[in-house]
Amino acid sequence: MARKFIDLSIYLENDVVSDPSPFAPKIEYFDHDSTYGQMAPFFPGLTKEDLPDGAAWAIERIELITHNGTHLDAPYHFHPTMNHGERAITIDEVPLEWCFQPGVKLDFRALPDGYVVTAKDVETELARIGHELKPLEIVVVNTRAGSRYGNNDYVSAGCGMGYEATMYLLERGVRLTGIDAWSWDAPFVYTAEKYKETGDASLIWEGHKAGRHIGYCHLEKLHNLEALPPHGFVIACFPHKIRGASAGWTRAVAIVDDVLLASTERERAALAAD
Repeated sequence: MARKFIDLSIYLENDVVSDPSPFAPKIEYFDHDSTYGQMAPFFPGLTKEDLPDGAAWAIERIELITHNGTHLDAPYHFHPTMNHGERAITIDEVPLEWCFQPGVKLDFRALPDGYVVTAKDVETELARIGHELKPLEIVVVNTRAGSRYGNNDYVSAGCGMGYEATMYLLERGVRLTGIDAWSWDAPFVYTAEKYKETGDASLIWEGHKAGRHIGYCHLEKLHNLEALPPHGFVIACFPHKIRGASAGWTRAVAIVDDVLLASTERERAALAAD
């Protein structure tokens, strides 16, 4: 069969709601006509008219945090420790094997905004799609938030993965997950209401904090998950190599290819045997 690539990433762009405003990316564009002054010092005597069509280079200056755009969170983002006391690994230490594996999609678009997904919900959805989880599979969660990207309610849209749901995946060998919402957890506005009512701080970031017990990574702000089948694809999501960082940007891509799936299954079996 022909190999098909499905882009799962959002843009890095100005003036589109992808983050709370204090954390939004800022991109300054310099076109070919405006950059002669940048190029000229490298070549004494150069005039703008010497350049073909008077055009220098195009370049951009970008102000980002590591959690802008589609990105991969490292265990260090969640907590200073993982695996019950080990030092949490940073993004440059994430095993590359985690980032290129067969994928599974859980469709939770029908769940209401702010809902905290349970282990039972995950089990029910896996039964619906007829799939049994295997170690190192990448599990991505399709929520309503994906359809709200760029709208004012994006950051508060969609359900989130709770502690029990996250641990259900991790206990079955999953080490990398993803979601099309701003956060793996339920939107903060809903958690804040529950915290105000109960005073229970364990509700805050409960899905993330599962990493204290089993170290894992997750992708946030995925896009186009609606284009994926429930399984039968591979996800590639290698993060940018930022020393000591809590996350790294990635161009997450799904690949539908029977030959590639068979190859990754063999490689995973070999890793499990080791």
